[in-house]
Amino acid sequence: MAQLQRIGIVGGTGYAGAELLRLLVSHPQAKVVAVTSRGDAGTPVADAYPQLRGVVDLDFVAPDADNLADCDVVFFATPHAAAMHDVPALLEAGKRVIDLSADFRLRDASLWAQWYGTDHVCPELIERAVYGLPELNRDRIAGADLVACPGCYPTAVILGFKPLIDAGLVDKDSLIADAKTGVSGAGKSLKPGFLFAEMHDSFKAYGVAGHRHLPEIRQILGDLAKDDVGLTFVPHLVPMIRGIHATLYGRLNTQADLQTLFETSYAGEPFVDVLPAGATPETRHVRGGNMCRIAVHRPGGGDTAVVLSVIDNLVKGAAGQAVQCFNLMIDAPENSALAAPGALP
Repeated sequence: MAQLQRIGIVGGTGYAGAELLRLLVSHPQAKVVAVTSRGDAGTPVADAYPQLRGVVDLDFVAPDADNLADCDVVFFATPHAAAMHDVPALLEAGKRVIDLSADFRLRDASLWAQWYGTDHVCPELIERAVYGLPELNRDRIAGADLVACPGCYPTAVILGFKPLIDAGLVDKDSLIADAKTGVSGAGKSLKPGFLFAEMHDSFKAYGVAGHRHLPEIRQILGDLAKDDVGLTFVPHLVPMIRGIHATLYGRLNTQADLQTLFETSYAGEPFVDVLPAGATPETRHVRGGNMCRIAVHRPGGGDTAVVLSVIDNLVKGAAGQAVQCFNLMIDAPENSALAAPGALP
């Protein structure tokens, strides 16, 4: 059995940090010993999250090295361009780091700077980071000391396209990802476009000219294809709290049994569920759980594969995936703290 790991969560007041706490407090090999917040240092965690009263008896602390000194594993649930300032010292001190932000996802530091608006402060660590999608990198994650957890959109899109690209069944130059997210994907900061009166009864595309997740998706799909891919990615904001629904289109270059392909590709994967032929997954069917549910269709028997891929953006798209990686890193059962199904309604 894996040894008990002392856990630090940097950025504990955001939605992803809250999900990490919710999951890790029930993990048999994890003990959360530090939860950081610059603005709430000194206040009880349970004041921010009343659902954790009687479960988490900690105060928020400032995010400095002394407060993380007793940790074996540190999770970063911080905005982009924050973790990279602290990760080098933590690795030097022998900590293992799981970063939920984008700081170490892109292998090209100049491309990262272009999309995130600032220079990377430790580009020498980018190659050291392992992309934290277990369905692609399970063995490498197990031996890593720095894991870059994928974004929520990339998780749904990559898992949806992977079997088709692996099998060489689609034109890699004309892939389309039409994806929707709930408002929790934008975090807790107050923004006019995310107010209830602005979001309710509305539905809009955004980032059409280019979204930060686009280079990440292209990078990983390109790895699968062993070549550059052509991808049109259009995200949308819908008036729900949580969830990602990705509708993916690929032009088939040959006839194949797509249902069998997907079932075979994900046979034995604990957190990918390929639905029966003709099914359509819904975001509410994964709410609160770490499952990615996928269905594959060929409308009218034509030459276009349509893949429907749904996840909870805060779980499989963030905190749950991070815990899944943590389980691999400490040689715990991969479903530890993640086995509960999603919540309905």
